[in-house]
Amino acid sequence: MTARAGLAAGLFALAVVPGWTLGDLAEHATGWPALDWLITCGWCGLAVAGYAPGTSYRARDGLAGAIPLYGWYLAGVLSWRLALLPYRDWEPRRDELWRARWLTGDLVGHWRIEQLTSARPLAASRRTR
Repeated sequence: MTARAGLAAGLFALAVVPGWTLGDLAEHATGWPALDWLITCGWCGLAVAGYAPGTSYRARDGLAGAIPLYGWYLAGVLSWRLALLPYRDWEPRRDELWRARWLTGDLVGHWRIEQLTSARPLAASRRTR
């Protein structure tokens, strides 16, 4: 197992296992199996919403991450993308294109998304009367 695969597996476990554990504890405490599913899917939705911005998904895709079974698939995809982030080979979203750059040389075929950095905040750069 390579280091990237291990990182992806760890990120996936972080996105899924705590929800399963908390859901099982809640079901045993209350006797409501539906509460187990709600907690498990809710945790996965939060993980997807947290992983999404760095992997060309939107944070609102966390709602899709809360769908049973599909959320686990989506958590797996985003975990893999986070693990492979230095070697990003998926196309950026339309709203990311303005800060995306196609790499050449040794990393030909990969994308780099520049992070927003500014010495002055936007509010300070506006002209006031």
